[in-house]
Amino acid sequence: MGWYEDHILPRCIDWVMREERFSLLRKALLAEVSGTILEVGFGSGLNLPHYPAQVTRLYALDPSLTGRRLARSRIEDAPFPVEFINPQADRINLPDQSVDAAVSTWTVCTLPDPVSVLREIRRVLKTDGRYFLLEHGLSSEGGVARFQQIWNPVQKWIGGGCHVNRKIDSLVTASGFHIESMKKFYMEGPKFLAFLYQGIARPG
Repeated sequence: MGWYEDHILPRCIDWVMREERFSLLRKALLAEVSGTILEVGFGSGLNLPHYPAQVTRLYALDPSLTGRRLARSRIEDAPFPVEFINPQADRINLPDQSVDAAVSTWTVCTLPDPVSVLREIRRVLKTDGRYFLLEHGLSSEGGVARFQQIWNPVQKWIGGGCHVNRKIDSLVTASGFHIESMKKFYMEGPKFLAFLYQGIARPG
């Protein structure tokens, strides 16, 4: 990771993504999460205040050391232990079928090989586990989607590899998940950045 991606970008993301509009979406997504959790794309721990009391442990996966530092106070306030695991996204250092739920929020957009990572998430989920996701991606609206394809190289440059043109539900099913529920909608903001996929998937 370069200096910008490791030092500047995590602080910018933490500042923007702590806004109330994002917090409300996080709280809604995480309401049913329970047990032992894997969070991929932990960042600065912005999901931590929104996990319900039923969560007993969280494994955090993120390559950003700056993000970990920004998360320090949130980790200290968490009512459950938070343990960082290896940041190599192509192999999650957990046994097969070892977590009750997995979570990703605004993360799949940046993964270099999203299908490989999603397959790893599926591997570590218990057979009755669930994957909770809240991601931005390719719009269902043709004109917006066309602009996203044009804008995407710029987004990757300023966003540390972030893509705005990924069809998240297709990536999830291509990874062997069965989608239990999926809402697609625009949140407040520019349409090409604000098209969201909010859903729950189970290992197929």
